[in-house]
Amino acid sequence: MTPKMAESGQTGKDKDWGVRTIRRITRWLESKMPTRAVMAENRYLKPIAHRILRSDLWRFTRRSVPRGVALGMLAAFLVPVGQIFVAAFLALPIRANVPIAALTTFITNPFTYPIWITAAYHLGKFALRIDALTDDQPLDEHIRGEFGIWLSWFVREAGTTAFGFVLLAIIFASLGYVISSFGWRWWTARKWQRRIVDNGLDSKSDGE
Repeated sequence: MTPKMAESGQTGKDKDWGVRTIRRITRWLESKMPTRAVMAENRYLKPIAHRILRSDLWRFTRRSVPRGVALGMLAAFLVPVGQIFVAAFLALPIRANVPIAALTTFITNPFTYPIWITAAYHLGKFALRIDALTDDQPLDEHIRGEFGIWLSWFVREAGTTAFGFVLLAIIFASLGYVISSFGWRWWTARKWQRRIVDNGLDSKSDGE
Protein backbone atom coordinates (compact mmCIF):
# COMPACT_ATOMS: atom_id res chain seq x y z
CA MET A 1 0.00 0.00 0.00
CA THR A 2 1.40 3.37 -0.99
CA PRO A 3 1.58 6.27 1.49
CA LYS A 4 -1.07 8.12 -0.52
CA MET A 5 -3.47 5.17 -0.28
CA ALA A 6 -2.79 4.83 3.45
CA GLU A 7 -3.46 8.53 3.95
CA SER A 8 -6.67 8.27 1.94
CA GLY A 9 -7.78 5.29 4.03
CA GLN A 10 -7.06 7.16 7.26
CA THR A 11 -9.02 10.18 6.02
CA GLY A 12 -11.96 7.92 5.22
CA LYS A 13 -11.85 6.44 8.72
CA ASP A 14 -11.75 9.90 10.25
CA LYS A 15 -14.79 10.95 8.22
CA ASP A 16 -16.65 7.77 9.20
CA TRP A 17 -15.84 8.39 12.86
CA GLY A 18 -17.07 11.99 12.57
CA VAL A 19 -20.31 10.90 10.89
CA ARG A 20 -20.92 8.22 13.54
CA THR A 21 -20.27 10.73 16.32
CA ILE A 22 -22.71 13.24 14.85
CA ARG A 23 -25.33 10.51 14.45
CA ARG A 24 -24.87 9.41 18.07
CA ILE A 25 -25.21 12.97 19.32
CA THR A 26 -28.29 13.47 17.16
CA ARG A 27 -29.91 10.28 18.45
CA TRP A 28 -29.10 11.27 22.03
CA LEU A 29 -30.65 14.71 21.57
CA GLU A 30 -33.73 13.21 19.93
CA SER A 31 -34.14 10.79 22.84
CA LYS A 32 -33.96 13.66 25.33
CA MET A 33 -36.17 16.03 23.36
CA PRO A 34 -39.62 16.16 24.94
CA THR A 35 -42.47 15.57 22.53
CA ARG A 36 -45.70 17.55 22.44
CA ALA A 37 -47.41 14.63 24.16
CA VAL A 38 -44.89 14.65 27.02
CA MET A 39 -45.30 18.39 27.54
CA ALA A 40 -49.07 18.04 27.46
CA GLU A 41 -48.92 15.50 30.30
CA ASN A 42 -46.36 17.34 32.43
CA ARG A 43 -47.98 18.39 35.70
CA TYR A 44 -46.23 21.75 35.78
CA LEU A 45 -47.20 22.66 32.23
CA LYS A 46 -50.61 21.00 32.14
CA PRO A 47 -52.56 24.15 33.12
CA ILE A 48 -51.13 26.00 30.11
CA ALA A 49 -50.37 23.01 27.86
CA HIS A 50 -53.05 24.03 25.37
CA ARG A 51 -51.19 27.30 24.83
CA ILE A 52 -47.66 25.87 24.70
CA LEU A 53 -48.78 23.29 22.15
CA ARG A 54 -50.08 25.94 19.77
CA SER A 55 -48.81 25.35 16.26
CA ASP A 56 -47.21 28.82 15.97
CA LEU A 57 -44.87 28.02 18.88
CA TRP A 58 -43.66 24.90 17.07
CA ARG A 59 -43.22 26.59 13.71
CA PHE A 60 -39.72 27.50 12.51
CA THR A 61 -39.61 31.15 11.49
CA ARG A 62 -36.97 33.87 11.30
CA ARG A 63 -38.24 35.39 14.53
CA SER A 64 -39.17 32.37 16.62
CA VAL A 65 -35.92 30.44 16.05
CA PRO A 66 -33.48 33.14 17.33
CA ARG A 67 -35.79 33.77 20.26
CA GLY A 68 -35.82 30.06 21.03
CA VAL A 69 -32.01 29.90 20.93
CA ALA A 70 -31.63 32.90 23.25
CA LEU A 71 -34.27 31.59 25.64
CA GLY A 72 -32.70 28.13 25.72
CA MET A 73 -29.30 29.64 26.55
CA LEU A 74 -30.75 31.67 29.41
CA ALA A 75 -32.55 28.65 30.86
CA ALA A 76 -29.48 26.45 30.43
CA PHE A 77 -27.21 28.67 32.51
CA LEU A 78 -29.69 30.17 34.99
CA VAL A 79 -31.94 27.21 35.81
CA PRO A 80 -30.27 24.24 37.56
CA VAL A 81 -33.08 21.70 37.04
CA GLY A 82 -36.11 21.42 34.77
CA GLN A 83 -34.51 23.62 32.14
CA ILE A 84 -36.56 22.22 29.27
CA PHE A 85 -39.89 22.88 30.92
CA VAL A 86 -38.85 26.34 32.10
CA ALA A 87 -37.81 27.18 28.55
CA ALA A 88 -41.12 25.85 27.21
CA PHE A 89 -43.05 27.88 29.80
CA LEU A 90 -41.20 31.10 28.98
CA ALA A 91 -41.52 30.51 25.23
CA LEU A 92 -45.21 31.38 25.46
CA PRO A 93 -45.00 35.11 26.32
CA ILE A 94 -42.12 35.85 23.93
CA ARG A 95 -43.45 33.60 21.15
CA ALA A 96 -40.23 31.60 20.85
CA ASN A 97 -39.87 28.27 19.10
CA VAL A 98 -40.43 25.61 21.77
CA PRO A 99 -38.39 22.73 20.23
CA ILE A 100 -35.40 25.02 19.61
CA ALA A 101 -35.59 26.48 23.13
CA ALA A 102 -35.74 22.99 24.64
CA LEU A 103 -32.92 21.67 22.47
CA THR A 104 -30.61 24.60 23.20
CA THR A 105 -30.76 23.92 26.95
CA PHE A 106 -28.61 20.83 26.34
CA ILE A 107 -25.56 23.09 26.07
CA THR A 108 -25.35 22.43 29.81
CA ASN A 109 -25.53 18.73 30.61
CA PRO A 110 -23.82 16.29 33.01
CA PHE A 111 -20.87 15.99 30.62
CA THR A 112 -20.24 19.72 30.06
CA TYR A 113 -21.29 21.08 33.45
CA PRO A 114 -17.83 20.77 35.09
CA ILE A 115 -16.40 22.83 32.23
CA TRP A 116 -19.08 25.50 32.61
CA ILE A 117 -18.59 25.67 36.39
CA THR A 118 -14.87 26.34 35.90
CA ALA A 119 -15.57 28.89 33.18
CA ALA A 120 -18.22 30.64 35.30
CA TYR A 121 -15.87 30.88 38.27
CA HIS A 122 -13.02 32.41 36.28
CA LEU A 123 -15.35 34.72 34.35
CA GLY A 124 -17.04 35.93 37.53
CA LYS A 125 -13.69 36.39 39.24
CA PHE A 126 -12.35 38.37 36.31
CA ALA A 127 -15.44 40.55 35.98
CA LEU A 128 -15.62 41.41 39.65
CA ARG A 129 -11.87 41.64 40.17
CA ILE A 130 -12.17 40.11 43.60
CA ASP A 131 -8.41 39.63 43.88
CA ALA A 132 -7.91 43.40 43.77
CA LEU A 133 -10.40 44.07 46.58
CA THR A 134 -9.41 44.36 50.24
CA ASP A 135 -11.22 45.09 53.48
CA ASP A 136 -10.47 48.77 52.95
CA GLN A 137 -11.92 48.67 49.45
CA PRO A 138 -15.42 47.17 49.58
CA LEU A 139 -17.08 46.28 46.33
CA ASP A 140 -19.73 48.97 46.57
CA GLU A 141 -16.97 51.62 46.47
CA HIS A 142 -16.12 50.42 42.99
CA ILE A 143 -19.72 50.32 41.80
CA ARG A 144 -21.69 53.16 43.31
CA GLY A 145 -25.38 53.27 44.06
CA GLU A 146 -28.02 50.72 44.93
CA PHE A 147 -26.86 48.32 42.24
CA GLY A 148 -23.39 48.28 43.80
CA ILE A 149 -24.86 47.41 47.21
CA TRP A 150 -27.00 44.65 45.69
CA LEU A 151 -24.06 43.30 43.70
CA SER A 152 -21.86 43.30 46.80
CA TRP A 153 -24.51 41.27 48.66
CA PHE A 154 -24.92 38.91 45.71
CA VAL A 155 -21.19 38.20 45.48
CA ARG A 156 -20.89 37.71 49.22
CA GLU A 157 -23.88 35.35 49.44
CA ALA A 158 -23.87 33.56 46.10
CA GLY A 159 -20.21 33.74 45.12
CA THR A 160 -18.35 34.45 41.96
CA THR A 161 -19.44 31.23 40.24
CA ALA A 162 -23.12 32.16 40.38
CA PHE A 163 -22.36 35.61 39.03
CA GLY A 164 -20.25 33.99 36.32
CA PHE A 165 -23.25 31.87 35.27
CA VAL A 166 -25.33 35.05 34.96
CA LEU A 167 -22.67 36.53 32.69
CA LEU A 168 -22.47 33.32 30.66
CA ALA A 169 -26.24 33.35 30.22
CA ILE A 170 -26.22 36.94 28.98
CA ILE A 171 -23.24 36.43 26.66
CA PHE A 172 -24.42 33.15 25.11
CA ALA A 173 -28.03 34.30 24.79
CA SER A 174 -26.90 37.42 22.93
CA LEU A 175 -24.46 35.55 20.71
CA GLY A 176 -26.97 32.78 20.08
CA TYR A 177 -29.63 35.26 19.01
CA VAL A 178 -27.31 37.10 16.62
CA ILE A 179 -25.69 33.98 15.13
CA SER A 180 -28.99 32.14 14.68
CA SER A 181 -30.54 35.22 13.05
CA PHE A 182 -27.76 35.45 10.48
CA GLY A 183 -27.70 31.67 10.13
CA TRP A 184 -31.42 31.60 9.42
CA ARG A 185 -31.09 34.31 6.76
CA TRP A 186 -28.16 32.48 5.16
CA TRP A 187 -30.02 29.18 5.17
CA THR A 188 -33.15 30.81 3.71
CA ALA A 189 -31.12 32.50 0.97
CA ARG A 190 -29.44 29.19 0.10
CA LYS A 191 -32.81 27.47 0.03
CA TRP A 192 -34.23 30.02 -2.42
CA GLN A 193 -31.12 29.81 -4.60
CA ARG A 194 -31.47 26.03 -4.82
CA ARG A 195 -35.15 26.38 -5.65
CA ILE A 196 -34.35 28.83 -8.43
CA VAL A 197 -31.68 26.52 -9.85
CA ASP A 198 -33.93 23.45 -9.60
CA ASN A 199 -36.72 25.27 -11.42
CA GLY A 200 -34.35 26.49 -14.11
CA LEU A 201 -34.97 30.14 -13.30
CA ASP A 202 -32.48 32.97 -13.32
CA SER A 203 -32.40 36.72 -13.44
CA LYS A 204 -32.56 36.72 -17.24
CA SER A 205 -35.92 34.99 -17.24
CA ASP A 206 -37.48 37.62 -14.99
CA GLY A 207 -40.06 39.65 -16.83
CA GLU A 208 -40.22 37.34 -19.82
